[in-house]
Amino acid sequence: MGPVPRPLPATAPPRHRGGRGRVKEWWIMQFDEITVGTVAVGVDGSTSSDHALTWAVEEATATGRALTLVHAVAPYAAVAPEAAQYAKIALEAAEAGGQAVLTAARSVAHGKAPDLEVRELLRVADSRDTLIEVARHAHLLVLGSRGRGPVRSLLLGSVGIAVTRHAECPVVVVRPTRHGIVRLGVLVGVDGTERSRDPLELACREASQRGLPLTVVHAQLLPHGRHDEEEGLLLLGETVGGLREKYPDVPIHSELTAGYPGERLVEMAERMDLVVVGSHHGGVASEVLLGSVASFVVEHASCPVAVVPTVPRTRG
Repeated sequence: MGPVPRPLPATAPPRHRGGRGRVKEWWIMQFDEITVGTVAVGVDGSTSSDHALTWAVEEATATGRALTLVHAVAPYAAVAPEAAQYAKIALEAAEAGGQAVLTAARSVAHGKAPDLEVRELLRVADSRDTLIEVARHAHLLVLGSRGRGPVRSLLLGSVGIAVTRHAECPVVVVRPTRHGIVRLGVLVGVDGTERSRDPLELACREASQRGLPLTVVHAQLLPHGRHDEEEGLLLLGETVGGLREKYPDVPIHSELTAGYPGERLVEMAERMDLVVVGSHHGGVASEVLLGSVASFVVEHASCPVAVVPTVPRTRG
């Protein structure tokens, strides 16, 4: 898997908006490279970002992939042409701060995995756009649950929700975890349709890589007696069928439960190492169903959450 160079001009042409005077927007986009198939991680110097970096380093090491460190800072705007000089100074300071964050993250990554190939991507642009573009090429994107680092950034936090809804690769949001709890492995939510295939595959791979058991759960929102229970059990049996042969090293347990899928997954996540959910980027109905479940779990789970898109990728 070779790198895909992304050369961009040092300074983009200014854009103007109407109103009293013209508002000049400045931005600089700088790339090292976006590597196809990389494990990418958003970093901003916060504690949450540090946890995401640790998870990403472990993933890259386990899968033999390169690690790409991603940092984005918001562009500054000058209210008048004569203020452009100050906007440029602010941009240069933001870039310097962002580069310092990347350098520190690289040092941490090499401290944990000295032989790991590490690349950097620095962008002065909208964080959502940056991460969504990275996800077009990456194997996996890792984010912290919130970003409050020394450099002003919108890279993490609520941006993570937006990215999970549009990213073309799986996105892992590393949620805060409670210490001192015996955890029970990987949990994946399924609905018995073809959309469950990719989340199941990722869940199995993660369980195998990390030497963990896997729990496959199907939550019935409105079960109606024994007939529905039998149908649910049959669905689980068909879903899990073949996984034990493909992943003989992974103990697999299936569970049928009643209730809202998001709430049940969050409850079960309290004792899990990782929760995997699907997020369909298709029509309105699928977005309401799968999208709301994924967002709920990302916002409330007490362990890392992997959100897997259930539509084909266009690139990468």
